[in-house]
Amino acid sequence: MVVLAASIISKSGKALVSRQFVDMSRIRIEGYLAAFPKLVGTGKQHTYIETDNVRYVYQPIESLYLLLVTNKQSNILEDLETLRLLSKLVPEYCYSLDEEGIGSTAFELIFAFDEVISLGHKENVTVTQVKQYCEMESHEERLHKLVLQNKINETKDVMKRKASEIDKSKIEKNRGEKGGFMSLQSMGSGRIDTGFGSDSGISSGGTAGFGSGSGFGLSPDVDTFSTKSKGRPAASATAPPKGLGMQLGKNQKTNQFLESLKAEGEVIVEDVRPSIGQAKPAAAPLTDPVTLTVEEKINVTLKRDGGVSNFDVQGTLSLQILNQEDAFIQVQIETSGNPAILFKTHPNMNKELFSNENILGLKDPNRPFPTGQGGDGVSLLRWRMQTADESILPLTINCWPSVSGSETYVNIEYETPAQIDLQNVVISVPLPALREAPNVQQIDGEWRYDPRNSVLEWSVLLIDNSNRSGALEFVVPAADPSVFFPISARFTASRTFSDLKVVNILPIKGGPTPKHSQRTQLATETYQVV
Repeated sequence: MVVLAASIISKSGKALVSRQFVDMSRIRIEGYLAAFPKLVGTGKQHTYIETDNVRYVYQPIESLYLLLVTNKQSNILEDLETLRLLSKLVPEYCYSLDEEGIGSTAFELIFAFDEVISLGHKENVTVTQVKQYCEMESHEERLHKLVLQNKINETKDVMKRKASEIDKSKIEKNRGEKGGFMSLQSMGSGRIDTGFGSDSGISSGGTAGFGSGSGFGLSPDVDTFSTKSKGRPAASATAPPKGLGMQLGKNQKTNQFLESLKAEGEVIVEDVRPSIGQAKPAAAPLTDPVTLTVEEKINVTLKRDGGVSNFDVQGTLSLQILNQEDAFIQVQIETSGNPAILFKTHPNMNKELFSNENILGLKDPNRPFPTGQGGDGVSLLRWRMQTADESILPLTINCWPSVSGSETYVNIEYETPAQIDLQNVVISVPLPALREAPNVQQIDGEWRYDPRNSVLEWSVLLIDNSNRSGALEFVVPAADPSVFFPISARFTASRTFSDLKVVNILPIKGGPTPKHSQRTQLATETYQVV
């Protein structure tokens, strides 16, 4: 009860890729594969053929056949499941389903087949797991890359050290000239080999002597040391203004040498001290002494035929205070009064005060709220709402796939209620494995096709009174309607289900009321149609 071989063959029986899972000769498997096209009939609904010795289970893919050769005692239901999994894997690795595409990715396909079938039996794996197993990193490869990178870094360190030594030798050579005169002809022809593909020469004319300035004075017709490199303009290596003393520090010369290496194509890694701002993106700065943040997360699962399978909203009210003198306060709020929403205060809050007057305050009035809290601050209040009422959904999605001949027409509609506006709406529709992007015939908004994950993303920047409903229609090759589910969506909104508002800030110890602001957002965690 085993799979003898998994193969991809042409219509004429030519084997493009074949992986055997039992011992069999090449002549035998080639005979099985060559005989298969002669056994395939036309007009038959089933996709298996039995002979005296083996059973063929196959599936057409474009102009090729994906074929399993099994013995007659094998479980055909399990073989069909294996064939279905292999048919999903082949498009993941082949850029085109033809002989050229199969041949260029033959080894990747064989490795994937080995992950699915072991000793003729199907492994309990998914497409995602197979791709993960095949892309596993090698410890030896990682170690080799680390050693190679260390060698590159050491070479660059030697390069920098040599450049520094050359600059020092130039300075010492000039300091050692005690007589005040040098052979100008030898200076003009002298060359120092740096060992890194560029020559540093000394170009001079006229006379040189000790000047009254700092260091080695230059006459009007004497050039300084210059580093000439390929591809660099002459202006970058010109002398400093005449009449000034020559700079004896090595930083300028070293920088010139590194610049010449960069011009010749060398990659120079410079030490850069990272700033704190680069490590983590800065949060939105607080502009008011007291900031309250209302945030709700929504988890919804809808049925494709209508109805709500799961509807769960979880909310939080958080407080941030900048200054200690503004920490002795109480917060008065108001809500929509929806009985389906259950509120729960922080253990340090006065529950009786909240229940009677909708005021959030600490049990100990002499104790201040924490200040300088990071993130969204300290949580004062949490709430949760669960319901099966379909009328309060912020977004409803209907999907209607219909097969017509060799194509599937998919119509998707969205609707939103009048009392809520949605921002940054993205509806993701899974698709069958495709060779090219789907044919989008009509859309309200923008679309993007992700070929790696085989997902069509429908984006609408803002849904308000001008576009409470919208439609998308596209065409793909014939596929099972269940392939287009689950459909997922994500969005944000500035209105929440609790409709919680901060009415007032009450200072406990008297004095002026501190200025406050409120941030409100509704966002999705999971929103699916299954």
